[in-house]
Amino acid sequence: MAGIGVGELDLDGLDGDVLSLTPAPGGPPIGPGEVYVLVRLRGLPVGTVLGRVREGEDPAQVLAAAARKQLNGFVPEERPVSAPAPARATVVVATRERSAQLARALDSLLVQDHPDHEIVVVDNNPATDRTRELVERHYAPLGVRYAVEPVPGLAAAHNRGVAVAHGEILAFTDDDVIADRRWLSSLAAPFAVDPRLGCVTGLILPARLTTPAQILLESHGGFTKGFAPRHFDPRRPPPDEPLFPFTAGRFGSGANMAFRADVIRSVGGFDPATGTGTPARGGDDLYAFARVVVAGHRLSYTPEALVWHHHRETWQDLENQAYGYGAGLTAYLTAIIARRPALLPALLARVPRGLAHALAISAHRDAGEQAVPGEHGSHSHPWPRSLSRLERRGMLYGPLGYLRARRRVRGHRLPWEVTG
Repeated sequence: MAGIGVGELDLDGLDGDVLSLTPAPGGPPIGPGEVYVLVRLRGLPVGTVLGRVREGEDPAQVLAAAARKQLNGFVPEERPVSAPAPARATVVVATRERSAQLARALDSLLVQDHPDHEIVVVDNNPATDRTRELVERHYAPLGVRYAVEPVPGLAAAHNRGVAVAHGEILAFTDDDVIADRRWLSSLAAPFAVDPRLGCVTGLILPARLTTPAQILLESHGGFTKGFAPRHFDPRRPPPDEPLFPFTAGRFGSGANMAFRADVIRSVGGFDPATGTGTPARGGDDLYAFARVVVAGHRLSYTPEALVWHHHRETWQDLENQAYGYGAGLTAYLTAIIARRPALLPALLARVPRGLAHALAISAHRDAGEQAVPGEHGSHSHPWPRSLSRLERRGMLYGPLGYLRARRRVRGHRLPWEVTG
C-alpha cells in the first residue's frame, strides 16, 4: 500500500479559481501519486477529496476538478458578519516523554490568532527531565507554563491543567498534533454567543498518510466527525442518536476539545480512573463530554477548529488503538454509572436500540463499506475482522480496567480542591 500525499486546497468558491494548494503542515510538497486534501472555500473547511495526480499534470487543477465534482451542490453556511471577542483561553497539552513531538505542537500553538490565551504543558508521571528542560529552555521565555502531575493517566494530567489554568475557556489538545493557526479562536468563538454551551469540539485530520496503518485508520473515519456543524442539546435529543447522551464518541475527540472552566470544574473534571496511562486504557474525553451534557449544558462540534493529527504508524499501534477504543468505551460507561448511579435506568432503556445501531455500523465497516480517505464507499481497504475482534475484546475488558484504575486512585482529590 503506497503512501498518500496530504495537503490543503483553497478555492474561491466551487466554480472559482484555486487560491492555494499547500502540503499539510511540515509535510513534503504535493507531487504525482494519490493525494488527500482538505478542501476549503475561501478558508472555510468544507470536505476532503482523494485524487490521483499523474506525471506532468498540475496538482492544483486535478484536485480542484475532483473537489468540484465531489462537492457539487454544496452550499456552505454563512459566517456571522461580526462576533463577540472570545474570552481568555488556556490551552492544556498533556505529555509524557515525547519531547520532539511536543515541540512541534507547541510551535503551532505559539502562533495562534486568539487574542488572549496562555499555554500550559502538563508533564504526566515523568521518567526523565526531558520535557521540563525543553519547556524551561525553549518555551518558558515565550510564556509557556510547565506543571507536573505525578498520578499516571491522561485524565489526571488534564485535571492538573484545569487546576492551574487562568482562562475562562479551557482547550485541550495532544502532543502529536499541529494546530491550524485559527484553531483556538474557532474553538472558543461559540462560547461567546451561547451561554448554555459547556463544551466545543473540532475537526481532526491526518497530518501524514505514509503507512498502511495510517491509511487504514483514516479510510474508516479516523478521528474526523465531518464538515457540518452539529449541536447537542440535552433538552432536544437528536433522533439519530439512540443512545444519547451515552454515545459520547459521536461528540468529538480529546485531541480537540474545549470547556467552560466553571462547567468542567462543576462536574468534577475528568475521572482520574479513565484515560491513556491507566488500566482503563481510555474514555477520559467521553466521560467529560457525557458529564457536561448530563448536567444540562449544550455541546457543539465546529469543523472550523482544525488540528492535524500524526496517526500512529505501525500495525501494532493500530491493534493497540482498536483494543483501547473498545476498553475506553465501556470503561467510560462504567465510570458514568459508578459516579451517577441514577443514570443506570436511562442507559438500560436505550440499550436495545443502541446495540442494533452499533451492530449495523460494525457490519458495514467489516464489509469494507468505508474504505478510502475522501472517497468513502469503495472496497480498496476493507476493515480487518481481527481489529473488530480486538475492539470487542477491549469492550469486555473495559469495566474491569476501570475498576482496577479506580482502586489505584482511591482517595485522590481533585487538584483544584487541594490547591484551592
